[in-house]
Amino acid sequence: MTESHPMTTPLTADTIASVINALPIQGRIMLRLLLLQYLNATAEDVEFIAVDRPDPRFQAGGKPFVQVIARETLQGITDRIAQYRNRALQRREQTWLQIDCLRKQISYGEALCAHAERLLRERFGLDADATNTLRTQARAAIPKPAIRELDRQWEKSEIEENDYRRKRLAIEYQTELRKLDRERKRLETALRDYSIAGHAPLQDHELGHIWGIPAGTLAARKAKFLHQYLQGLQSALPPTGQPSIDLWKETFRVLADLPVERSTVPYDGLDRTEASLMERLTTFATKATPEGFESQAWLAISLSLFALQRLSAVQNERDTDSATLEQILLQRSAPTPKESDGKPETETVAAPLELNAMGEHVLHSMKGEPHRHLTSLLFLVLADIIAACMA
Repeated sequence: MTESHPMTTPLTADTIASVINALPIQGRIMLRLLLLQYLNATAEDVEFIAVDRPDPRFQAGGKPFVQVIARETLQGITDRIAQYRNRALQRREQTWLQIDCLRKQISYGEALCAHAERLLRERFGLDADATNTLRTQARAAIPKPAIRELDRQWEKSEIEENDYRRKRLAIEYQTELRKLDRERKRLETALRDYSIAGHAPLQDHELGHIWGIPAGTLAARKAKFLHQYLQGLQSALPPTGQPSIDLWKETFRVLADLPVERSTVPYDGLDRTEASLMERLTTFATKATPEGFESQAWLAISLSLFALQRLSAVQNERDTDSATLEQILLQRSAPTPKESDGKPETETVAAPLELNAMGEHVLHSMKGEPHRHLTSLLFLVLADIIAACMA
């Protein structure tokens, strides 16, 4: 999920941690905050930040005294650190889940295409040249007019079922090829986003919001301790004889290989209800979302960490054996059943029952009545419904 680096160093996460721990406390805090999505600040760091902040009473001319740190101050600093850390962690998790879900979708789509090719070849007699033509023309194919024409021919009995299935399966095959093409492009974008998210240190304004020291002081400390950290790394690594590389970028490369921390997020309101969202995610995971809405559906899913977590779980539970995939393709390529002339007409579906004025009166009368009258009232309602049905 990360870019390949031809020149690497024997740098490890343990080496990074040991060099940071060897810095003065201000340096330790600075590096831990810069690398906050991988390293968390300690309680000692929080207490030092609280003491290190400029005291407005000193600036107003007050006399120095032993500073007592309020619990609210420590909690405020802890909350700000947690806020920025959780934001960075969830941004990284979100891009990682996008990659994970897209890879699963691509694998599932490739399996569907492979089974579609086999069915077209073995069941419907398409040769390799015809299959290659379908593949090369997939991107420019327009499925809706072709499906409408097929359905018209089927309704007019101008095409046999086997021919309908063959042409409809060919359309489905090209649709899955187009979906695969889009998913591979999305994967490339997600990989770039993941690399960017994994190599982003905490910004200066975010550092300042946590630490509460002047911008000039913050910039000076950042330059000082970043230099000390890189010198410490250089000393800790054995000479390799290779050209020097950017150890700061190498730090992020090594830390980005650490496992992604998984979070627990609540339902965020995507779709009407959580149950309806799960239905849509299941439809998306099985590639049953109409092609015209598939890109819009992925955009909504990719922006929701909750949806991505649930989509990944649904994908893990998909049935991907050959028989199931073949059945899915055969169902999608099947024509709409036609009623034969000899069959009796199906019974008309009864309209929903509606109570008349008497029935509504009985129901209203039930409100507030003693329990001993409920049985007789229910019989009245049932009698009214039966009379309406027989009318």
